[in-house]
Amino acid sequence: MSASLAEYDFAEENAGSLAEKLNGGKVMPFGIKDKIGYALGDFGTTMMMGVLASFQSIFYTNVLGIDPALVGVILTFTTIVGAFTDVTAGRLVDKSKLGKKGRFHPWVHVMKWPLAITILMCMCPFVAGIPMGGRVAYLFVAAFCYAAMLSAYNMPYGSMAATLSADPDDRTTLSVFRNIGSAFGAGGVGFVLPLIVYTTDAQGNKVLQGNTLFICTIVCCVIAMVLMELMYRLTTERVIVDKQDNVPVKDLLHSLFHNRALLTFLLAEVVIVCATSIISFMTSYMYTSVFNNTQALSIALLFNYATTLLLAPIARKATKRFGKKEAVSTMLLCAAAIYLVIYFLHLSNPWVYLLLTFLATLCFSAFNVMVWAFMGDVVDYHQYISGQREDGTVFSVNMFGRKVAQSLMGIVTGTLLAAVGYKATTSGNTVQSQQVLDGLYMSATLLPGILLALGALILIFLYPLGKKKTDEISATLKEVNKVTVS
Repeated sequence: MSASLAEYDFAEENAGSLAEKLNGGKVMPFGIKDKIGYALGDFGTTMMMGVLASFQSIFYTNVLGIDPALVGVILTFTTIVGAFTDVTAGRLVDKSKLGKKGRFHPWVHVMKWPLAITILMCMCPFVAGIPMGGRVAYLFVAAFCYAAMLSAYNMPYGSMAATLSADPDDRTTLSVFRNIGSAFGAGGVGFVLPLIVYTTDAQGNKVLQGNTLFICTIVCCVIAMVLMELMYRLTTERVIVDKQDNVPVKDLLHSLFHNRALLTFLLAEVVIVCATSIISFMTSYMYTSVFNNTQALSIALLFNYATTLLLAPIARKATKRFGKKEAVSTMLLCAAAIYLVIYFLHLSNPWVYLLLTFLATLCFSAFNVMVWAFMGDVVDYHQYISGQREDGTVFSVNMFGRKVAQSLMGIVTGTLLAAVGYKATTSGNTVQSQQVLDGLYMSATLLPGILLALGALILIFLYPLGKKKTDEISATLKEVNKVTVS
């Protein structure tokens, strides 16, 4: 037995006694309390983050009067800072002493409060009274604080799932419950808040009310604190490892650069994330500026999350029969085709647009539903070609790629608004020229269609793990890993 496996076995043997000591007595088996608790944690987190996802950009342009291109810079800055603070927070958590309820519970219990405060900082309407220079400086400071506090909460929260149970099936269940919590949290905010925070002016234009949005953000944060506290109390760390091995840099880089599945999947993911980022960013502008219909906006924001729940059982059956690569690439091509049809039809009816974009979202959500399953295959492929099982390393590279894509899109989306001539305002909304409206329509339909098609083609022609190859690798590793799973 290797030194690393011997150390792992030693840690597992002592995990139970550590768990009992840190949890103040006998530890109950993994069960429904852990599942519901973990779901409530993401419910609360995405309630707060859903406000930013749905309203931050349009709040900055239409309430604070920030130039659209500068909004893109601020959003990009947030993501870039987050890439570094994720790493920093992860290292701090790994090196911290075990506390009450384990390694990760003390972090999430404390860091939920500053996370909520920084979200309120980002959505504060009173900043509109500060001169523009001070206003922009404030938003950069708020963005930095938010990125740091999100990492300090989210890194231990995400890592916690592996400690609630050593059973892979239990961890799969936790992932499902987490997605459900996320969908209800962000989807509920996206559906309800547009009905509250918009009013109609004398000309019939929809106007975003900054003060009302801020009050709603406070309410969401208060509810989130309750849900996160329930998560803390209902979940229990059972697998507690007191030491982690460092991955040698030379071996890490060599194996990563020879992992074709990782590199090509990462390329496809970056392209697809760019497409979905444009879609998400342009949604509010399409319904408030192009269609002037906030009722349709509420439903559209709900669809962004509801489609994942609707697709989950269908996606599992389809990928089991045809393979993940085959099923997902087909669904992506369908989504691309729908967006291209929408572009060439140049729809004027918001409800027809809503229906067709719902079908497109249903199709490209297949990728979102299966992304972590793809990563499991990529991890297996890494072991298959290198002989090393590096789950955390491979997943971290994937997250880095997503952050790069999100950083790029923070610049691109803001630049798109500036390129089409979108006029920022401090009054909640302003009338845009027909040329601007046509530019918004093109950005929201043609660009996503092209990018989704490109992502599908990368999966089809470059990604090596089709169903046959995946089954072959799975069968091989089942034999190789007998000693570690017995």
